[in-house]
Amino acid sequence: MTGSTRRLTVAQALVEFLAHQYTERDGRRRRLINACWGIFGHGNVAGLGQALLECGRTTMPYLQGRNEQAMVHAAVGYARQSDRLSTHAVTTSIGPGATNLVTGAALATVNRLPVLLLPGDAFATRPAEPVLQQLEHPSAGDVSVNDALRPVSRYFDRVVRPEMLVPAALQAMRVLTDPVETGAVTLAMPQDVQAEAFDWPEEFFADRVWHVRRPAPDAAELAEAARAVRAARRPLIIAGGGVHHSEAEDALKALVEATGIPVGSTQAGKGSLRYDHPADLGGVGHTGTAVADELARTADLVIGVGTRYSDFTTASSTLFAGPGVRFVNLNVAAFDAHKLSARPLVADARAGLTALTEALAGHRVDQAYEAEYRAGKARWERIVDAAYAAADQDARPTQTQVLGALDSVVGDLDVVVNAAGSLPGDLHKLWRARSPRQYHLEYGYSCMGYEIPAGLGVRLAAPDRPVWSLVGDGTYLMMPTEIVTAVQEGINVNLVLIQNHGYASIGGLSEETGAERFGTAYRYRTDDGTYSGAPLPVDLAANVASLGMDVIRAGTVRELRAALVTARESDRPTCVYVETDPTGTAPAAQAWWDVPVAQTATRPAAVKAREEYERRVADRRRHL
Repeated sequence: MTGSTRRLTVAQALVEFLAHQYTERDGRRRRLINACWGIFGHGNVAGLGQALLECGRTTMPYLQGRNEQAMVHAAVGYARQSDRLSTHAVTTSIGPGATNLVTGAALATVNRLPVLLLPGDAFATRPAEPVLQQLEHPSAGDVSVNDALRPVSRYFDRVVRPEMLVPAALQAMRVLTDPVETGAVTLAMPQDVQAEAFDWPEEFFADRVWHVRRPAPDAAELAEAARAVRAARRPLIIAGGGVHHSEAEDALKALVEATGIPVGSTQAGKGSLRYDHPADLGGVGHTGTAVADELARTADLVIGVGTRYSDFTTASSTLFAGPGVRFVNLNVAAFDAHKLSARPLVADARAGLTALTEALAGHRVDQAYEAEYRAGKARWERIVDAAYAAADQDARPTQTQVLGALDSVVGDLDVVVNAAGSLPGDLHKLWRARSPRQYHLEYGYSCMGYEIPAGLGVRLAAPDRPVWSLVGDGTYLMMPTEIVTAVQEGINVNLVLIQNHGYASIGGLSEETGAERFGTAYRYRTDDGTYSGAPLPVDLAANVASLGMDVIRAGTVRELRAALVTARESDRPTCVYVETDPTGTAPAAQAWWDVPVAQTATRPAAVKAREEYERRVADRRRHL
């Protein structure tokens, strides 16, 4: 290497390098890696731990986590709130600290959200074998537990020599900033290499700006898409998460207002239009609204924008039932643009929507079609009103009434975070999203334990926006640890903890599929071996308080509303704890979801469920 150099350890060099990486889109420059979460053990304490101390908080802010998986969730929440233009790094020791990253990495990659993982690794020099926490593989000496991260990472490298860091770090940044390739990026860092000194070229530490491109649509693809839209009588737009990642909400609105085409949204795309826009039909798919799903069944053209068409969106390939239905898919990723044998429109969502609006100048759907979907929207709004309403303000609230109370308290800038259980279905059907980033549902991986740490990440990315992490008791028991981090760092997140004594979502699914709610309730075991006794005497509110968070108990609808107001006005992390009435339910699913049922069984519930399954699965189709 020529020119001036700087002598640093590998870990110090990596931290310094990360501090000089930026993204740029539409002329706006942002720092790419804004902080590093870390839990230290012998695999990183003297390497990356010492480097973070040496370089200082100005160079790389450090955040202390309590659980490695939760740290990844916090970083992912930050990245999503930042439109994938900024994220955090996460460092752990080797062994269980590193393998705890796997779930978080899978979530990031499934949802196409950038996060940089820096797990410690076994000694590259192999001074003794095995060292503590080293996995010995009899037929492969170069395997470590970090290889478990390969299939859930979009990019993986192991830096076994100092000079390997330069190309590995540059490749890592390329993937993190690529809207098609992004996801979890893993640089496995052997603990001896982290502490090794090297003479680094000064150019390695120069500011580097990664341009996040907005590819425009191909002219031929655009013309074909426009012809398809003009020929359609009942077109429907499916807005996915790509609308938000591209900041394409205004472009979508412009297209809709010019053409009158209605919009149904996926979990990731909800909020692409404000809920009270005449063309916003709410969620689509298994957890969608009646009006969106009915239009999906009768659509002759489905226009997917930034969606990967998960089975919830397509109702396991049963939703789009029109005999001649065709698809146009606008997506920055060609892989997704070609799904469902669609006419692909491979482009950035905002660029593609703008171009399509221009290509459709003068075109508008029939007035009767507009009147039809607007009437359907009005009918569904009355269903939402009924689900939110509580005739008796002094009664225990149902889960939908909890959402109704929260709906009455939040402002346009509040963010609601959720991921798993029965809440995602209720929220997708009922929540009235007031702004593009208000609805933060992680449903690509539907990971229990995501909500609390992700709420921290959202709040760090948007300190001026009130954040609500909605959590059931099952999810809470999976991962409450980052409450301590919220208290320590003064991260003002509001937790709404709903106690319903078990896995409500899977309990309902179990009943539908003939498994009779087996193993889904948090209750004492009875003489017949089932968990059908009295509820467990667990006081989750006391547990939250013991971790340092303020707690408000709400026993009635009236108390709940007051508690939510108090929490929103508080400047401390606050939990509103409420036990819900299980008899109240949300509107039923408006479309099917394929969960295989036992093909042979003796119990009547399973036999009946199989009959229903065979009836439903007959509607599944391949779109060719």
